[in-house]
Amino acid sequence: MNAPTRILICDDQPLIRTGFSTIIDAQPDLEVAGECGDGHTAIDLARRLDPDLVVMDVRMPILDGIEATRRLAGAGVEHPVKVLVVTTFNLDEYVYEALRAGASGFLLKDAPPGQLLHGIRTVAAGAALLAPEVTRQLVGRYATRIRPVPDAEDDIALAPRELEVLRLIANGMSNSEIAETLVLSQETVKTYVSRILTKLDLRDRVQAVVYAFRRGLVT
Repeated sequence: MNAPTRILICDDQPLIRTGFSTIIDAQPDLEVAGECGDGHTAIDLARRLDPDLVVMDVRMPILDGIEATRRLAGAGVEHPVKVLVVTTFNLDEYVYEALRAGASGFLLKDAPPGQLLHGIRTVAAGAALLAPEVTRQLVGRYATRIRPVPDAEDDIALAPRELEVLRLIANGMSNSEIAETLVLSQETVKTYVSRILTKLDLRDRVQAVVYAFRRGLVT
């Protein structure tokens, strides 16, 4: 059997940590590697415990979850850790900043336990936990903050079809929508997406969206 996915829980409310731990430890494929109440301790524990994923709150003392996420999963981190941000604050600004910092997903604390577990498994498996409609909303509202690199399209090492798929990802399309638009099978689209992420050294679809805007592929 595969070893369970090890999770570090970071939240400044003990009751929340206890609730998350109870839900997670009840699953045969998941286990809690550790708990803490601030971002600074989360960074220290992540380096010592080497969890597969960190469930991270946003507003915490000493060091907030956004900055902790940046130091654990942001660009340039030598050994990045997957981060799922879970917060009570349903603000687009937090979603955007968390994803820019390197988080692979974003959930609210009032989500049902099943959704939390789905989010943990999704992010642990290397996928981004963002519905296409959320991607569209964020991109539409914050695209102006992502400064494009001038005349950079020619430097992108993608085949024409891969470039086309990347543009559709950046427009918030799901795999099924891309498949329908390009008259391809969903398996073929998955292959293209995987190839794009590998070629561009991107972690997930969220990073692909930001990359596309920075390269001026979407306006």
